[in-house]
Amino acid sequence: MSLARYALMRAALVVPLLAAASLLSFVLIQMSPGDPAEVALRLNDITPTPDVLAETRAQLGLDDPFWQRYLTWLWAVLQGDLGTSFVTGRPVLEDMAQALPATLALALCAFALLLVTALPAALLAAFRAGRWPDVLVRGLAFLGSALPPFWAGLLLIWLFAVHWNLLPMGGMEKPASVFLPACTLALPYVATYVRLLRAGLLQVREEHFVLYARALGRSRTGLLCSMLRNALQPTLAGLGMSLPRMMAGSFVVECLFAWPGLGRLCVTAIFSRDFPVIQACVLFLAVLFILCNLAADLLAALLDPRILKGSGDGRRMA
Repeated sequence: MSLARYALMRAALVVPLLAAASLLSFVLIQMSPGDPAEVALRLNDITPTPDVLAETRAQLGLDDPFWQRYLTWLWAVLQGDLGTSFVTGRPVLEDMAQALPATLALALCAFALLLVTALPAALLAAFRAGRWPDVLVRGLAFLGSALPPFWAGLLLIWLFAVHWNLLPMGGMEKPASVFLPACTLALPYVATYVRLLRAGLLQVREEHFVLYARALGRSRTGLLCSMLRNALQPTLAGLGMSLPRMMAGSFVVECLFAWPGLGRLCVTAIFSRDFPVIQACVLFLAVLFILCNLAADLLAALLDPRILKGSGDGRRMA
């Protein structure tokens, strides 16, 4: 099977997943307690009398049957209309467009930290297995995975912003402001992937193709690239999902560091019960997870042609 055909097959499977994600995000908001018409009126300081409630429900289309409301909302979403915020009175798409760059910058910085720290630490631990560097890396990885993000963020603020006064405490005023929230966001992922990559490297190191390559006198750099390619395959799907998970998991970090991103926007909408914003955020994150999962599958197929052939368990040399 060619890569193009495989990509078309995977993309065809994405369509029902996107439809299910849209239906689920719509249903969850419809099942939330409270009347959206009453919430919209109270947020705009309007007394919800029966006549005003009836008029507002008619304007929002809440009197229509469920499937009619869903299809109307879905058609509007496909046209780029995510509704109007109850709080700001502006289109939800505009509010999300203002908050998304900050969240994307934070997630990309955290992902870059993950790549530049997890791989060297895993290599150090794998090639010094049983020695003090391995023990140190595993201990730090265990500590990083055990610390809750909000507690790790508070410790980083106290150390780097309060005690040493090296970095800004919060906000998005300087380029250096992204360092502390990015470290807080990346810490549990670094700890997880260090352990996964170390285990994968230790397993690959004992494979027959490695022993054979050593016997042929292959260069250390080429051998290391082959080992990394095979060790990364089991964790590639999870690594590809790290970026959307970081964006979805940035809620606590953005609130802790006063970062004006999508997570903070969604938390504010939850407290104010701004249903259109909540619904749009849920739909956006669901679509992001589905598309990134598709990208990770295609990347895995590109790195390992056995996925396209659908057979074989042997390791592949670079």
